[in-house]
Amino acid sequence: MRRSDPSARRLDGYAPLRDYAAIGDGRTVALVARDGSVDWLPVPDLDSPTVFAAVLDDERGGRFVLEPEVAYRVERRYLPDTNVLETTFHTASGSARVSDALTLPGEGLEPFRELQRRIMGLAGTVRFHWRVEPRFDYGGASPRFGRRFGLPVAGCGADAVGLIAFGAGASAAGWSGAFETAHGSSHLLVLSMAHQEPLVFPSRGELDARFERTGEIWRRWTAERTYDGPWREAVIRSALALKLLVFSPSGAVAAAATTSLPEEIGGERNWDYRYSWIRDSAFTLEAFLRLGCPAEARAYFWWLMHTTQLDAPRLGVLYGLDGRRRASERELSLHGYRGSRPVRIGNGAADQLQLDTYGELMQTAWLYAEAGNMIDHDVGRRLGGFADFVAANWRTADSGIWEVRSEPRHFTQSKMMCVVALDRAVQLAERGSLPRRHLDRWLREAAAARRFVGSQCYSERHRSYVRSAGSEELDASVLLGLLHGFGDDAARLSSTVDAIATGLAEGVLVRRYSGGDGVPGSEGAFLACSFWLVEALARIGRVDEAADRMDELVGLANDVGLYSEEIDPAGEFLGNLPQGLSHLGLISAAAAVAEASS
Repeated sequence: MRRSDPSARRLDGYAPLRDYAAIGDGRTVALVARDGSVDWLPVPDLDSPTVFAAVLDDERGGRFVLEPEVAYRVERRYLPDTNVLETTFHTASGSARVSDALTLPGEGLEPFRELQRRIMGLAGTVRFHWRVEPRFDYGGASPRFGRRFGLPVAGCGADAVGLIAFGAGASAAGWSGAFETAHGSSHLLVLSMAHQEPLVFPSRGELDARFERTGEIWRRWTAERTYDGPWREAVIRSALALKLLVFSPSGAVAAAATTSLPEEIGGERNWDYRYSWIRDSAFTLEAFLRLGCPAEARAYFWWLMHTTQLDAPRLGVLYGLDGRRRASERELSLHGYRGSRPVRIGNGAADQLQLDTYGELMQTAWLYAEAGNMIDHDVGRRLGGFADFVAANWRTADSGIWEVRSEPRHFTQSKMMCVVALDRAVQLAERGSLPRRHLDRWLREAAAARRFVGSQCYSERHRSYVRSAGSEELDASVLLGLLHGFGDDAARLSSTVDAIATGLAEGVLVRRYSGGDGVPGSEGAFLACSFWLVEALARIGRVDEAADRMDELVGLANDVGLYSEEIDPAGEFLGNLPQGLSHLGLISAAAAVAEASS
């Protein structure tokens, strides 16, 4: 394999995280590298074990390679207004285009999942080679290989995949091959997937029609989005990235599409983000409302209401995409991305107490009601129970938004969001959406929590709200108090923005906090925090400064407009991707600047 394009480089077999684009079908998400390799694909769902996991183990993870045999240069884009990826390879002898899609289901008998890779010759000739290495259960299970109707198949337990090749020079075994493109030539590789049902092998005509329909569905969805402010292209791409994380059977929204992509190369800060976090709920619902996504907003809100009743009045930190709280954490015997171990599935934070989540949930309910939606009696009673829990427990130390794995503390942002939770409960009760019997208690405890934050969580030395009561550490999460309506002295909020911009920012990039969190190692700048600072600047009237920062942050996306969780000073991506909170932060910041400018 010869890669003359430095942007398609690999180090020790691993592509840079910035090199990955994502494709999906509302149930699962695949990652495709710039060199044409599909290095991540869970089946049947986004939070399922993988068929391809080379991004976590170059040797054992499995992948779908498709690459020119000679040196090449790469250009990539998504087809306009879609999540269909287009990669163009230019060589000395010619050029060819690869179009990748997880096709969207239609009507009739179709594969449970389907990855189409369509290769078209553009000019001259380009010789490609390809290889499919199916590995089930994160590379930990040995597949059974065989043939059906003359086509290669591999299976493990309830899962099976089969490969269909048209004009792709398949070898005798059928899992590899080579072919040469010419001007106007067409070649097709299809991975058909099944889960607890027979494999379906479509005809070429059915495949062509489904691919075209997939593009049409994406374009129709994008055309219905209503945002028309600044940075529209980045906002719409973020909307499409967010849509990839929506689990269509339930309406849940995953935090990211991957697990264990490291916050520090070679380190152990590697977590499974294929769950739906309550902490993201307010940003998620607000983004759906701003973008004109009423169906997604309703589905997500009612998924939240259904799921959170399981533990009420205690609120879970995160939930599985099907609404269940099965998140016990364990380690896999994989090498890890560039040696970043351990590789984890599940997430131990599920059992933590994070009081800020109550504020996020109540803010979500308030946004939903403010948009003209009804909250029925049963849901209102349950939301009132959450408010009662906050009133009784806001004085308790917790693990906070950053899910520290050290001793719980009295985190400032948690206390701020307790105030938001009680304030929103009062507002919802006054409009008749919640029972009023505990209204006086909510008002009293909100005032007490507000006094606690003002007296115990503000540093005169920094002129800023700090990370926790009595500390001198800065924490960008306190910006969420401003963004979600924590009421206090305007001068303090403004000086807090200045302190974070000075103490946690390196250029436009903002770190989460100063001080430790109980996990060894370091991390990059947190992209969501960087967007929160933009939004906070816009909210306090510093619109030009916010817009300048926003311009730079938009330029830090990868070549197809995606963001990971974090970024290092050299611009390399860190953490899981595509990261929902990063894209939510972009949407919210763009809208805030637009509103402040009008």
